[in-house]
Amino acid sequence: MKATQRIAAIALAATPLFASAQLLQERNVPATIATEIAHAALNACAQRGFNVSAAVVDRAGVLRVLVRADNAGPHTVDGARMKAYTSSSSRAPTLTMQENSQKNPVAQHLSDIPGFLLLGGGVPIRVGNEVVGAVGVAGAPSGVIDGECGAAGIESVKAKLM
Repeated sequence: MKATQRIAAIALAATPLFASAQLLQERNVPATIATEIAHAALNACAQRGFNVSAAVVDRAGVLRVLVRADNAGPHTVDGARMKAYTSSSSRAPTLTMQENSQKNPVAQHLSDIPGFLLLGGGVPIRVGNEVVGAVGVAGAPSGVIDGECGAAGIESVKAKLM
């Protein structure tokens, strides 16, 4: 009987901890805005003469939308998705991660993480300091250009990200 009383006392003591817990609230990029970002990124690269793919993921790196331009290579689909995933999950631009991995031998192993792609072209989507998703672009001649197109996509909806 004493063991039962101890268990009951422990359970009662822990009750305030559970009762005062609050639900976690996270903001994510909505599908409508994700679609706008992807199309604007695609158009930014098209204006420069590049056929690319653009992917937008939510804050957890789950794909929201993917658009592949006519004549974009088939490899650009996975490249765009992986760049977006890498940027969202690391909360950093993939070009910065690529540069850091070249300077830091330990960071070179980030590419061993399944789904990570340490090439420029992934850009986090921020609302203030909070990352709500990321865009990844693949298919331009350099990761710098991919990233510029992704940033243009985000810029096109900036007023809606408040």
